Amino acid sequence: MEKVMLLPLSELRPFKDHPFKIQNDEEMERIVESIRKVGVLSPGLARPLEDGGYELVSGHRRLAACQQLELETMPVVVREMTDDEAVIAMVDANLQREHILPSEKAFAYKMKLEALSHQGQTCGQVGHKSRDILSQDETGRQVQRFIRLTNLIPEILAKVDEGKIAFNPAVELSYLSEEQQRELLASMEQLDCTPSHAQAIQLKRAAQAGTLNAEAIHTLMQEEKPNQQEQIKLRREDFRSFFPPHYTGEQIKRDILKGLELLKRQRERSRDAR
Repeated sequence: MEKVMLLPLSELRPFKDHPFKIQNDEEMERIVESIRKVGVLSPGLARPLEDGGYELVSGHRRLAACQQLELETMPVVVREMTDDEAVIAMVDANLQREHILPSEKAFAYKMKLEALSHQGQTCGQVGHKSRDILSQDETGRQVQRFIRLTNLIPEILAKVDEGKIAFNPAVELSYLSEEQQRELLASMEQLDCTPSHAQAIQLKRAAQAGTLNAEAIHTLMQEEKPNQQEQIKLRREDFRSFFPPHYTGEQIKRDILKGLELLKRQRERSRDAR
């Protein structure tokens, strides 16, 4: 029979290979403030360890908040669980968080997939049938793409978490070997840039063809990306007065291009007349 127990914080151990980080963000501040005012309303979940103490399955941020507030105990539901049952419960509980980093979701899905495989609930690659098993929110294909991120070296995966490399390019880069990723990281740091989705696809194809080396990576990364090209931005009010009120955006664009063409011809005639 399960029951809620007030356990000393010193007896609670973090979950082994816990993929979710404790961030000092606004969400964590809200947890601390809530516990300060009313205590821990939702008990954590733990399982007893053979050598004594308890492994915390869910409630790591609540534990951190209690430690920050210098509390001595925390309410916890103690449940007997196998390793695989504990992994599944840990992942499911933490996937409910408001903010989850790509790396956290990637390793969480991988851990849950392995646990379910041990139980015989899945086999082979993650397919469409895995949607209801691994995630209630994402398709089996998307889950598989997240798991691909676990093949990235830590430095590149950190850039994904920081938003410096987008998710889609990151998935393509996960097909590069560790050595190729190290070469890419060196080029990124030297050129102060990150690969676009198109460049990431090219890198993957070259890696699969066996032609991707340090020189090829550096040459590709030196190519100018569309979002790096200089752009000129005009506010609508800067030019709207030059056109009839009924003009559409397309008509305005057409007349601007015609005007620029006339200006170009005028400059050429002036240059020829000198």
